[in-house]
Amino acid sequence: MTREERNEDKHEEILQEQKKEKRKRLIIRIFKLFFLITLLIILFFFYTTYISTVEIIVNEKRIVNSKLPSSFNGTKIIHFSDLHYGSTYFYEETKKLVKKINERKPDIVIFTGDLIDIDYDLKTKEAEKLINLLQSIDTTLGKYAVTGEVDGDSFNTILKQSNFTILNNEYDLIYKDDNNPILITGLSSLLKEESDIDKAFSYFTIENNNPNIYTISLMHEGDIYQDIKDKYNPDLLLAGHSHNGEIRIPFLGPLSKFDGSKKYYDSYYKENNTDIYISSGLGSTKFGIRLFCRPSINFFRLSNS
Repeated sequence: MTREERNEDKHEEILQEQKKEKRKRLIIRIFKLFFLITLLIILFFFYTTYISTVEIIVNEKRIVNSKLPSSFNGTKIIHFSDLHYGSTYFYEETKKLVKKINERKPDIVIFTGDLIDIDYDLKTKEAEKLINLLQSIDTTLGKYAVTGEVDGDSFNTILKQSNFTILNNEYDLIYKDDNNPILITGLSSLLKEESDIDKAFSYFTIENNNPNIYTISLMHEGDIYQDIKDKYNPDLLLAGHSHNGEIRIPFLGPLSKFDGSKKYYDSYYKENNTDIYISSGLGSTKFGIRLFCRPSINFFRLSNS
């Protein structure tokens, strides 16, 4: 073999080694990329399923309205919605929720529907434990609720035994320290076709009513506001149902909107001097995940100046 041939063989050997090394580096890069993608998928699944669905945010807001009686200055209201017990919220998560509520020493607690998930079979012993938890929510002025579209007989049983006043197409007057009350009204679910607006606001038909009374309106689906704003125009509207989209895309908003929350689905709106707060809810529907939309409760402080 001549020197030239030996050099050619050596050169070919070097080229083969370089190709092997390139293939090796490529395989390593592919493996690293596959590992990174797999890790991101696992982290995404873990976050959307076990963190973003149960770690509660407390949205604290100050609500100022000159119509409020002076006796209600500093009054604290907790608003929560869409527990969907049996979806991503169970006993331990609800226990933490109740603790967060009681830590803030609310005067009024409001629940705007969808207590038990529609696909969950709540057993008697579990219902009793849930009642004990909800009973332990402490307030100075009362606990109020309205039904959501998935709520049935168990809703009434559980919440009544938990000392909630259910305002399905009804109203109540709340007094604090003097004879100047505020009005709270409640509407049954729009999607169940049980809403009776005039009945819920029948306070304004009684003799010697105060047409300028500060009014809080409760409803499950925020879109009912379209039917009441011109005639009754409440001061504070609290609703749920939309979950604020549950899965949100930054700068674009919710991936989907629910019937009954096509117009009012974000966390806050201001229309006709009405403060509209739509809860993101606590439990989850559909896929059991949340993205850029954590479960939350609203914590309000009232003031007349």
